[in-house]
Amino acid sequence: MRAAGGVVLRRGDGGRLEVLAVHRPRYDDWSLPKGKLDDGETSAAAAVRELREETGCECALGSELPTVRYRDRRGRPKEVRFWTAEVVEDHGFAPSDEVDDRRWVPAGSAATLLTYAADRDLVELARLATRSGNPGTSS
Repeated sequence: MRAAGGVVLRRGDGGRLEVLAVHRPRYDDWSLPKGKLDDGETSAAAAVRELREETGCECALGSELPTVRYRDRRGRPKEVRFWTAEVVEDHGFAPSDEVDDRRWVPAGSAATLLTYAADRDLVELARLATRSGNPGTSS
């Protein structure tokens, strides 16, 4: 199974780097926004679409982060490509059956909210990639 998503970043109050996490009621977890590729869709296009669908934010992708590989709850192999991302426009969040909440959290303390170690590792890598640049890019 192939999927794509992003570590959505912004500068909050005082210039502090923040990351956008989503709550999935089906799993009762806090995670980075991601989802399966549609037929014929590129990973980058899927990441942008999933970010919009799950967070209400139109995002620009920045640096690609390491691919995460694991087995899903049914034991199937899953591969998720991730990018850093920056919000271009926030259309507003609308809760759904798939994602019922979103939350901006300081990137330095995201580990206290995010359920999965792989997500926490990606946030740390994104922090390092953006240390001297804009939130969603590696410049």
